[in-house]
Amino acid sequence: MGKFGREDKVKTLRLLEIDRLIREGTYPNATTLGKKFEVSRSTIMRDIDFLRDRYCAPLEYDSEKNGYFYTDSTFFIKSVMLTEGELFTVSAIMPLLEQYKNTPLEESIKNILAKIIEMLPQEISIDSAYVTKDISFISDPLPKIDEEIFNAIFQAVKIHNSITFEYRSLRSQLYNERTMDPYHVICQKGNWYLIGFCHHHQEIRVFSLARMRNLKCLQNHFEIPQDFDLNKHIDVALGIWNNVDNPEKIELLFSPEINTYILERQWHPSQEMYQNEDGTVYLSFMSNQFQETLYWVLSFGSSVKVLNPPKLIEKVKEEARKILENLS
Repeated sequence: MGKFGREDKVKTLRLLEIDRLIREGTYPNATTLGKKFEVSRSTIMRDIDFLRDRYCAPLEYDSEKNGYFYTDSTFFIKSVMLTEGELFTVSAIMPLLEQYKNTPLEESIKNILAKIIEMLPQEISIDSAYVTKDISFISDPLPKIDEEIFNAIFQAVKIHNSITFEYRSLRSQLYNERTMDPYHVICQKGNWYLIGFCHHHQEIRVFSLARMRNLKCLQNHFEIPQDFDLNKHIDVALGIWNNVDNPEKIELLFSPEINTYILERQWHPSQEMYQNEDGTVYLSFMSNQFQETLYWVLSFGSSVKVLNPPKLIEKVKEEARKILENLS
């Protein structure tokens, strides 16, 4: 990997084109190739030698057809050219795979990447003025998900079969047996959840895959109700906290100290946002995810004031009282 100049880039592109013409069975020769690329015959002959020496191309000359061909029809130049933008894109996308960490998909992705690497040449040319290492990505700590549970859930969702499992809720120290009809799998920032009909509670519930154990796929088949609407239970802009209440208008007022931070982001698809003359920022959006909104609002501490709805104001007050009690 490294930097290479314009002449090297042109030569590489020319070699790739010569390789393509040979593989297509056009039997090109030095004269025809020289005219095509507007270079001398000697330049083409050096390219031919380069193909033989550097890429070990099985090149031979057919005197009857007056051109070159490969004695091995399966041969091709394994060459990859990455631009600076493409290289940065790859480096930026890779951290997104963190959401699959600690799941069976992590190993599958590694296997896929290994197969791609095997197809690449020993050297990869980078069309870039620099290859920077000055980029770091910070990911959240993720829970471990059992491979058998992960695979069984996706199978059950696919074939619409009920499942039974032992589950430890967030506030419990014990595992309780649950049976559910799995409707949909959700990945939220690397955390995996399953939403479906819980037979025990007789309602739609959300379960964390990381808190399940001893999962079994049952034989009974189910059909997802036609009136099931995923958007009524979760808000993809905020989180997966299951809430079937009707959406309400949430209104917030942020202090001037963080107005730039608030203004430069898209917090919700339905948001309305503007800056007041005193520097405060007004933000509103429609959602029924009051619990998730509560946690998000609390992350701003005293820099945000809840204006509406009243139930969210009370939730913030209640949580603040609990925090004070823990400090006493």
